[in-house]
Amino acid sequence: MGKKKIAKPSVEATLKEGEAQEGAALKAQTGGASGRRVEQGRVYVNATYNNTSITVTDPKGNVLAWATAGSLGFNGPKKATPFAASKIVAALAEKLRKSGPISVEVVVKGAGSGRDSAIRSLINQGFNILSIKDVTPIPHNGPRPPKVRRV
Repeated sequence: MGKKKIAKPSVEATLKEGEAQEGAALKAQTGGASGRRVEQGRVYVNATYNNTSITVTDPKGNVLAWATAGSLGFNGPKKATPFAASKIVAALAEKLRKSGPISVEVVVKGAGSGRDSAIRSLINQGFNILSIKDVTPIPHNGPRPPKVRRV
């Protein structure tokens, strides 16, 4: 069998390992990528007849936080209500309390009843709204009309 050789790590390898552990601990403590402070951002509100979803991103488009009415426990027709939209904004404000943007551009899409309530709730939660943009898709000419009825 012989004697087993025990390799002792060099001083450089030990230092690199220590730095890596400190970096991992710092990243876990600050919350990873969302740990950095973001001053401006965008809020995407998608309000449909069935649900309301809100996503907060930085100016480049990297998602910082998101929430839907379904993820907060609303089910059925209650998901598309203005009350659910205000609760979604409150949950997002809580997530973004430390690192999130203060000044936001709002992009609204859809025809649901949570659109206006979400914007009002953003103002009430202390967000500074720079602009509001409606990107709801509107058909230019619509679908082809039915054939003329022959009797």
